[in-house]
Amino acid sequence: MTLVLASASPRRRELLAALGLQFVVCPANVNEDPLPGESPLETQHRITLAKAQAATRQVAEGMCIPDAADAQESVPIIACDTTVLLDGEMLNKPADTDEAWHMLRRLRNRTHEVQSALVIQRGTDIQATVITSRVTMRNYGDSEIEAYISSGDPFDKAGGYAVQHAGFQPVSEIRGCPLNVIGLSLCHLRACMPDLPDCAQVCAAYFGKPCPAHLDDPSHVVSGQMC
Repeated sequence: MTLVLASASPRRRELLAALGLQFVVCPANVNEDPLPGESPLETQHRITLAKAQAATRQVAEGMCIPDAADAQESVPIIACDTTVLLDGEMLNKPADTDEAWHMLRRLRNRTHEVQSALVIQRGTDIQATVITSRVTMRNYGDSEIEAYISSGDPFDKAGGYAVQHAGFQPVSEIRGCPLNVIGLSLCHLRACMPDLPDCAQVCAAYFGKPCPAHLDDPSHVVSGQMC
């Protein structure tokens, strides 16, 4: 089975590849700016559905899967939008060094939420879910922030950080799905697509041990430090 990933995110490509899946990337050019009066969740729902629908149209037109025989309505389209929420405010990708400093200082030694809207579309059939992980940052120093920003890593990431960055390792604790914080909750993807391989080994590769959490179990705790 070939999947279509409606995203240009290198983290999502990496996670699907780690699961051993065959997929093609079909990024959707969607305006991700919030509309006036929208809540963060409403914005995510709209953007993710728009990505899935745009990729569905491209597949139907043979733009992503050249072999027309494969471009059937049964081809699953995976779309995801992830955001960092601190005190109810969306923290997007920092536009410059000053914004990255501001975000990382605000997040330091505090707990925030990483929220993802996940949509799987097969033709006109749409499955949608929202995954939330609670992330506590460690009390890193200004010199660590400076070194991390100098690496260039923060600028393509919501909230200005990557939990898996081996040099910075900004997270002390994750409650909920840890892979959601990287960009794609494989356990929730498997809940919608039971034929996919087990994802325990992928979680172990990133966090040092298989994630034993059951879906929607907020009590599960994973260390943010790499082994």
